[in-house]
Amino acid sequence: MRKAWLAVRRILDPLVAMVMFLVLAPLLAVLWLLLRTRLGEPVFFRQQRPGLHGRPFNILKYRTMTDERGPDGELLPDADRMTALGSFLRRTSLDELPELFNVIRGEMSFVGPRPLLMEYLPLYSPGQARRHEVPPGITGWAQVNGRNTIDWSAKFELDVWYVDNVTPWLDLRILFMTALQVVRPSGISHDGHATMPSFTGNHDEVDS
Repeated sequence: MRKAWLAVRRILDPLVAMVMFLVLAPLLAVLWLLLRTRLGEPVFFRQQRPGLHGRPFNILKYRTMTDERGPDGELLPDADRMTALGSFLRRTSLDELPELFNVIRGEMSFVGPRPLLMEYLPLYSPGQARRHEVPPGITGWAQVNGRNTIDWSAKFELDVWYVDNVTPWLDLRILFMTALQVVRPSGISHDGHATMPSFTGNHDEVDS
């Protein structure tokens, strides 16, 4: 079931994403205009992230922060650069909509472990690295079970559990739970952080 469903998803996901892009085109245009007016260029946030088997791709999101820097030339903390519009986009997950392009290109799925940062790759334990055995997703099992309020250990455990248990029914459940979270936003930030503190290594272990 697992391998068959992953194969079906490789065909189904881009088709559904193209339909969604056409349906949501007016909303995408309005958000682009708002961000262009409020934050200027660039409207999109692009960053290299690890995809299936850790292969890099460029994720595409709406920008939610300014580029303000301190006297030392370093970027200010996320909380200081987050804008009111950006906070709204993150709270409603609208900042993720451009990732439809990543799904259309086959770099992401609708459901899967969230793609994190490239610099985390050498920090994972072998068990934690298994989160890359399936394509990354716009939403995932960890996102509907605590999102940024849980620690990295719990997040990776949920990701690996998803890898081992992916089915059409689980994906539908995650999508339904994600829709509820959009209506009733929760888990957007970790205590004392605008989003989530950086992963600094294998202090938290997931069994292989």
